Amino acid sequence: MNFTENVNEALKAIKDNLLRTSLTAAIVAIGITALVGILTAIDGIQYSISSGLSDLGANSFDIKDLNRGGGRNRGGVIETTKSSITYNEIKEYKERFPASAMISIYTNVTGAAEAKHLSKKTNPNISVTGVDENYLTVKSYSIANGRGFSSVEIRNGSYVCLVGSELAKTLFDKEDPINEGITVGGAHYKVVGVLAEESSIGGSGINRSVLIPLQTGVGVAAGRRLYFTAMNYVKDASKISYQMSEAEGLMRQIRKDRLGDKSSFEISRSESLTTSLAETSSSLRIGGGFIGFITLLGASIGLMNIMMVSVTERTREIGIRKALGATPKRIREQFLVEAIVICQIGGAVGIVLGILIGNLVATLVNADTFVIPWAWMISGIVVCFVVGIVSGYYPASKASKLDPIESLRYE
Repeated sequence: MNFTENVNEALKAIKDNLLRTSLTAAIVAIGITALVGILTAIDGIQYSISSGLSDLGANSFDIKDLNRGGGRNRGGVIETTKSSITYNEIKEYKERFPASAMISIYTNVTGAAEAKHLSKKTNPNISVTGVDENYLTVKSYSIANGRGFSSVEIRNGSYVCLVGSELAKTLFDKEDPINEGITVGGAHYKVVGVLAEESSIGGSGINRSVLIPLQTGVGVAAGRRLYFTAMNYVKDASKISYQMSEAEGLMRQIRKDRLGDKSSFEISRSESLTTSLAETSSSLRIGGGFIGFITLLGASIGLMNIMMVSVTERTREIGIRKALGATPKRIREQFLVEAIVICQIGGAVGIVLGILIGNLVATLVNADTFVIPWAWMISGIVVCFVVGIVSGYYPASKASKLDPIESLRYE
């Protein structure tokens, strides 16, 4: 009896015991579905969020004040820093930096304002941000209704504003907010546009915010200290390290930082959300893999039990095969092949169900992509192969050691 005949005999045994095989394969399928499904859902959600954050992470960096609290605390000693970046310095940086990067300057005028329109008002949790003409592009925000700021409004510091979707609903309900007036922080603005609603991941703040021209924000602050940030968007992500070095050198020159001293400002890549997402996804994968492992452990025990029953039921058949010249190796090989085939059937069904269920879960949380996790599919096939060997080896070994005389007497 060669290997091909062993495979055929294993398939015949599976066909003859179809119900038992189906139930055993179903146990394996559930384990693989749990494993592949969870990991597919995580990959789908991560891919969707990473795509939305690509402009904020892989292709941009920020320049801002080194410490916005006035100094760094080291061992209880406050280390003072150079004065904050001024409006004129940040404007000079934008004007002098090469055109290979799109730069947007913004400042948070206030983060706890109350917005009013006629008799309606909001909670005092409205943020007011002074922005320039590139802010919406660099941040990847879009306008759902109305228009953006004109160059004249940006240059002259006009009292116009863009409002978030949540704020627009609160103050105007079904009324068209365009060209209507609102009062925020004691200043009156004309609404020229409404921002499109952003997802709750990283975008909920903009939904209840007010954007005003940067020059207007400086005027509204009336001498209060403002902290300016220059966002630098680079089209070619491979050149971002070079661009960051060039930006740091220019800003040090503008700030008159002495040679050998540390920079009096902070320059960093805007990838904290992406890094945090990767760390969270890694933890979720570990948890999902553990759940799948536990399920597969139960499946392997069930498969081993089924194979032990199969050996007992086919004791006489084993005796006949040995009497006809089958070696212990061939007997062991036959039962191992049978266990592996059952696992692979269950694994194939589990992989298909896992991909479908995983993408369905990702879709339910607004992930707009369909992921085919080739790595997890291959892993699932390998895992099923290992489970088949581990679960089938002991029953196969027991079958190969049966005495042919005693087996022939078995009823």
